Amino acid sequence: MSLWELFVIAVGLSMDAFAVSVCKGLAVRKAQWSHSLTAGLYFGGFQAFMPLFGYLLGVNFQAMIRSIDHWIAFILLGLIGANMVREALGKEEAEDLNASFGPKTMLPMAVATSIDALAVGVTFAFLRVEIVPAVSFIGVITFILSAVGVKVGNLFGARYKSKAELFGGVILILMGIKILAEHLSLLPG
Repeated sequence: MSLWELFVIAVGLSMDAFAVSVCKGLAVRKAQWSHSLTAGLYFGGFQAFMPLFGYLLGVNFQAMIRSIDHWIAFILLGLIGANMVREALGKEEAEDLNASFGPKTMLPMAVATSIDALAVGVTFAFLRVEIVPAVSFIGVITFILSAVGVKVGNLFGARYKSKAELFGGVILILMGIKILAEHLSLLPG
């Protein structure tokens, strides 16, 4: 696998994390570098770990992972998105929870956005891929795009916080639906 092919895969895998990072940037009043660092570490870390884990699972569990990955992503993104919509339409107090970069908020999002990376890791087991450099590259690309995403989202969302939060929740729900539809062959993948 060429470096260019790996770069395209890394960018493709990081798009969900980038979109979620933009949503997180929308949710905070003033994005700080610690927010970007946190998003980058969670999303980049999971985007690196999941293909490594998938690679280690290899051929034996490929059918099982492929048969449920879309459901896991759909459920997690749907729940996170629905919570964001609920908070956007709710009272001011609920908004603070959505702006959290703590583990209870970030961990489910990092898992949800990296489910596809698990399946990619399984395919890496069939290819002649040097796994450590490959997953490191994927993690670094995702780290950068996620960190930038927080800043981009914050610049856009500072003026339109509740609408942006609602929009972000809808995006997450739609991403979950898209993943499910692609895997059920309702959309071209």
